[in-house]
Amino acid sequence: MKTTPKHTSPGRAEGATFRPNLGRQLGLAAAALAAIVVGYLLITMVRAPEQAKKTSPTEVADASTEHTSPEPWYKKQSPPPELITVPDAPLFPEAEEEEIALPDKRLAYEEALPRDVFEQQPQFTQAQPLAPIVKPKPGQETPEQLAAVVPAIPGQLPTWLVNAVAAPDTGGKPMIALVIDDMGVDRKRSTRIIDLKGQMTLSFLTYARDLAEQTGRARKLGHELMLHVSMEPGSKAVDPGPNALLTELSEIEIRRRLEWGMGRFKGYVGINNHMGSKFTSDEKSMRIVIEEIKRRGLLFLDSRTSGRTVGIKLAREMGVPHANRNVFIDHVNEIDSVNTQLHQVEAVARRQGYVVAIGHPREVTLKALGPWLKTVEGRGFKLVPLTTIVRRYGVGP
Repeated sequence: MKTTPKHTSPGRAEGATFRPNLGRQLGLAAAALAAIVVGYLLITMVRAPEQAKKTSPTEVADASTEHTSPEPWYKKQSPPPELITVPDAPLFPEAEEEEIALPDKRLAYEEALPRDVFEQQPQFTQAQPLAPIVKPKPGQETPEQLAAVVPAIPGQLPTWLVNAVAAPDTGGKPMIALVIDDMGVDRKRSTRIIDLKGQMTLSFLTYARDLAEQTGRARKLGHELMLHVSMEPGSKAVDPGPNALLTELSEIEIRRRLEWGMGRFKGYVGINNHMGSKFTSDEKSMRIVIEEIKRRGLLFLDSRTSGRTVGIKLAREMGVPHANRNVFIDHVNEIDSVNTQLHQVEAVARRQGYVVAIGHPREVTLKALGPWLKTVEGRGFKLVPLTTIVRRYGVGP
């Protein structure tokens, strides 16, 4: 009887148990995984058009904006003491000058100006005795001269009184302080403002060129000087200029930028904000500014670019001389609008006893101010430097 031999794998000893090949198992597993991946990709490709249809237009617009928006201005700020030079282009571009642009093809813009007319509450408008500005020997100042004012140096008059233009005799007439902001960058119009006949307070931007020359000439012609400090606007689409004060900055950096700006020229009585609707509404940031103003013996004029500003609140709290803007005269770039606002200036002055009006070196402003300045005092008003009003109404809390 013949016995059938048992089959064995090559190389295996007779009687050994049979096992599937390991390499074959791995190959089958890899093929299965590849099939799963290919299937997932095919399903995704089929569903993609349907998912795109479900995406809202708003989501598409947001996504597009996120990837195409230019880098915000606040990421391009230059730390002091470097000064970014700006051409002699107006901050308010006029129709005939739209081609005048900065090196990066952007124009410098002003934050939208509020249309509100702000009037003081009665409890804050009680007139104070107006002492003459003199420079007595240390320790011999009269109480009126130092009333509610913390001098920059103990025993000496504060800087704002030292640099103030002599107060004119008002004769009891309603007082008008006309402040012109944004001075110095647009040299052509700034020069024309300086040459206007009528006493004004001129606020020069910190980053303008030739400030010593420009401010020296303005002061020689009888105008009072202020420092226009750039502060963060509410919109990131608006550029407030180099070395602006930003809420995201540290206290050290805010003070550095302030020191840089405050060292640009001499003879000013105080500062007011350029733009700043966001910055002036931030109490932590504004407290740093008011502290520095107090330390230097200056005054603060709140331009009131925001109804939420805390500038005057902090100035009262800290005993810093102060004033509020009452009327913007050229928030609309039309001659009829400027003239209407000048009538509003006179109306507020009659009701309140004084008014602080702010304008800018715009073409329509120049055209309206020329004849108005020549006739306003004949209508029973008195043009005064800002310090005259501050000494009567804005000293102390």
